[in-house]
Amino acid sequence: MRIISGIRRGHKLFEFEGEDVRPTTDRVKESVFNIIQTFIPDAVCLDMFAGSGALSFEAISRGAKKAVCLDKDKRSIDIIKKNANSLDFSDYCEIINTSCFDYMERAKEKFDVIFLDPPYNKNFIEPVLEGIVKNNLLNEDGIVVLESDGTDFHDDFDGLEMYRQRKYGRTYITVYKKHN
Repeated sequence: MRIISGIRRGHKLFEFEGEDVRPTTDRVKESVFNIIQTFIPDAVCLDMFAGSGALSFEAISRGAKKAVCLDKDKRSIDIIKKNANSLDFSDYCEIINTSCFDYMERAKEKFDVIFLDPPYNKNFIEPVLEGIVKNNLLNEDGIVVLESDGTDFHDDFDGLEMYRQRKYGRTYITVYKKHN
């Protein structure tokens, strides 16, 4: 895994070892950022299942102002911190060891871009989208970028309008905009 573009282009990221991890491939990540590139400059991002922080760090490298990285797994938090330090992005990241559900209930901040890449087929997507809408976490022109499996949720959702959707093998990338 590496940063694809921006000020840290080519920088390798620390990642997890093992079979139970499913990082976003560089091909999919590049496609995602091609779709959302106009939303990134000066954006405040929320990465709800941050993993290694790759999506947040890509956004910061491309000009996002700040990223809040959430993960309930302590191993993920350690890797995110290691990557933030390695990239010299610590000043642009808030790294929180919590579940996205706990965070949404107490969040005061609104976001321009919310990355949602949960574990596949665990029924996280609809409750998280519902929480984003209910807690009004998106700015007026904000977007949610959802990565899901072909067998997982990737359809229309109340309170959000589908802006773009692309399929890459089994992976769906669905970008929602706040429904005004």
